[in-house]
Amino acid sequence: MLRLRAAEVADVPVIFQLIGELADYERLRHKMVGKQDDLQRHLFGEARFAHALMADWNGQAAGFALYFFNYSTFLCRPGLYLEDLFVRPEHRGHGIGLALLAALEQRARDAGCGRLEWAVLDWNESAIEFYRRFGARPMQDWILYRKDLS
Repeated sequence: MLRLRAAEVADVPVIFQLIGELADYERLRHKMVGKQDDLQRHLFGEARFAHALMADWNGQAAGFALYFFNYSTFLCRPGLYLEDLFVRPEHRGHGIGLALLAALEQRARDAGCGRLEWAVLDWNESAIEFYRRFGARPMQDWILYRKDLS
């Protein structure tokens, strides 16, 4: 049985573990340099920079979605950015990923957001197809830029 819920402080070790599993899946473990204490502070500290939604399947952590709010100057409305969505392989095929996305879409609508956005690795065909089935489309005219601050 699936249960979606807002993450709690006690979930931080599991969320950190799930992030590691996601990094392994994406072949990016070498890029995972964050610390669990920082994750806890950013999710539950005085200044909250992100939020997490947990997916439990029969009482076990099956996946999570980590997100934050941004702002669209063109829309003059907030947006919801999905940083990470991950469902453990043994729990896939039960609709958990779709339930997480639907819950985030509702959260965005409830907050008056104008859009829900995320990025996906270009080689991850199964995720790309999953997002297309959800009704999302790639943005063809925009290129994502990043400058790492160390």
